[in-house]
Amino acid sequence: QVQLVESGGGLVQTGGSLRLSCAASGRTFGSYAMGWFRQAPGKEREFVSAINWSGGSTYYADSVKGRFTISRDNAKNTMYLQMNSLKPEDTAVYYCAACAAPNTGSYSYYTGSYNYWGQGTQVTVSS
Repeated sequence: QVQLVESGGGLVQTGGSLRLSCAASGRTFGSYAMGWFRQAPGKEREFVSAINWSGGSTYYADSVKGRFTISRDNAKNTMYLQMNSLKPEDTAVYYCAACAAPNTGSYSYYTGSYNYWGQGTQVTVSS
């Protein structure tokens, strides 16, 4: 069982930056691939980024590529999402998720590939 808690969300102006954190419980964090998803009001939850167990493989949605950076610190049981050059369309609740498999692949884009989810943290980008 893995419990995930997101933090770092907030209100920021267009062009600003935020750093999200996802703290995980349990001793098996280092064996899970992890992902970030987001859900805007009235829309489906969508993939943002994923990272494999070691941090050596990362995936990004086209909409955030070049602006967002995913990373993890297995010693601290924590994953991060550095978000730069934020746009109003980035406004959403951001969720972290853990996949009970160590590696990333094409399946990383899908919510059904993840076994554990956090409660989410709100990110609002004002224009």
